[in-house]
Amino acid sequence: MFGLKERRREQLRKRPFPENWEKILENNIAYYHHLSEEDKTELKGHIQIFLNEKEFEGIDGFEITDEIKVTIAAQACVLLLHRETDYYPTLHTILVYPHAFYSHVKQYLPGGIVSEGEQGRLGESWYRGPVVLSWDDVRRSAHDHNDAHNVVFHEFAHQLDSESGSNEGIPLLPNRSSYIAWARVLGGEYQELLKEIQHHQKTDIDPYGATNAAEFFAVVTEAFFEKPVELKKHHPQLYEQLSLFYKQDTIKRFLK
Repeated sequence: MFGLKERRREQLRKRPFPENWEKILENNIAYYHHLSEEDKTELKGHIQIFLNEKEFEGIDGFEITDEIKVTIAAQACVLLLHRETDYYPTLHTILVYPHAFYSHVKQYLPGGIVSEGEQGRLGESWYRGPVVLSWDDVRRSAHDHNDAHNVVFHEFAHQLDSESGSNEGIPLLPNRSSYIAWARVLGGEYQELLKEIQHHQKTDIDPYGATNAAEFFAVVTEAFFEKPVELKKHHPQLYEQLSLFYKQDTIKRFLK
């Protein structure tokens, strides 16, 4: 069965990439212009497979177009470049709202206090469930490639995290020594971010990463792809761990 799946995927990779999809990449994805020609070719193969295997559904009557599908798929697949991948195997559906949406949130606060309420969202990623995105914010973050905020990178980092069986900021890694280094570096950086926030210090990592370890991984993934120069300068060990995991040296794309 696995052999059949791989043969089908190889056929999809070799299909001619539609011209209108190419225009969408060039017009919508600022990050696309930083990729090498080899990476662009690999990315287009991943997009063909992703769009063949995933379903898109518009919410509140929102019409799904090729522009929406290709824009989302391209950014999701940037995270897969150079890696062996099964294309987010537990993900089957991407739900798209036209604008930011509200979701019911339950938070567990110190002292056993539980807070519940509606919270505005740009995106969500459910373990073994769908990814939910705001099209306005997908499009906005795709056009601005250097602000370290990208809703697709963020939510699909959660999907990679969940491939380990839980969402705890520890994705699948190749061996035991990798987990030891990951825990030391990312755990240490996470604790440092918590201290900076507690002392009301300015942080160069998005404070939202202090929510929990899973959000920290998603936030630093955004920084790794969009602001790698700053990330490597201020957090070289963190950059190294992310580079090893993603098998990409993203800083080279911004130093040309």
